Amino acid sequence: MPTDEEVLFFNYKFKFKDEVKEFPVYLNRSDLSIIQDPKEDLEIEWALMETFACPHCPLDPKVHKYCPLAQNLYRVLKEFSNFNSFEKVEVEVTTVARKYVKETPLQGGLSSLIGILMPASGCPIMGKLKPMLHTHLPFATLDETQIRVFSMYLLSQYLKMKKGEKPDWEMNKLVDIYEDIAILNKNVSKQIIKLSEKDAGINGLIILHNFAEYVTFTINEKLVEEIEYFMKGFNE
Repeated sequence: MPTDEEVLFFNYKFKFKDEVKEFPVYLNRSDLSIIQDPKEDLEIEWALMETFACPHCPLDPKVHKYCPLAQNLYRVLKEFSNFNSFEKVEVEVTTVARKYVKETPLQGGLSSLIGILMPASGCPIMGKLKPMLHTHLPFATLDETQIRVFSMYLLSQYLKMKKGEKPDWEMNKLVDIYEDIAILNKNVSKQIIKLSEKDAGINGLIILHNFAEYVTFTINEKLVEEIEYFMKGFNE
């Protein structure tokens, strides 16, 4: 059995009125990849690269028959399609360090879960956000997400500078990352709608808002002023 030093563990428990569903996620600490259940069949037609791949996907379809991101999203769709997106549910998230509990619409809890699955799935575009998984914060607000993204990115640039490499203090590459993610979100949103139209048993709406309402980071004066509010004390 892998140890805590080898594995990151997140257990999402969804407590509905008459039912409880658990969705455990295990990640290899070494590369933050998902440890898949070998018994789980994820070779589904919907996830075929030839029909699902994003226009800027760097994966070779000759090597990767299935889109890894689609396969992991399908796990969520399959598990929760019988529920309403706005159904109130108590979500309990357990990690090695602590436990989080919140009453939220189902799509809010799934949004937090998908925040793990997408970067860890094996998708090289979303994989650029893998460092965020070390400090995964369930139910994070937009402000909290922005602070974590900017802080971790700028810390990574500081470490580059210390090693004699050229840092990206203007965060131009971070903007590029989120522009790529915006293209990905648009494609995934389209694919979820197609699946819902084709399979009456799949309710794509439970996760669709994650892709239709994506966050884009544009570094401008207004955003700098908003972030500066959280930095009071450090600059005095």
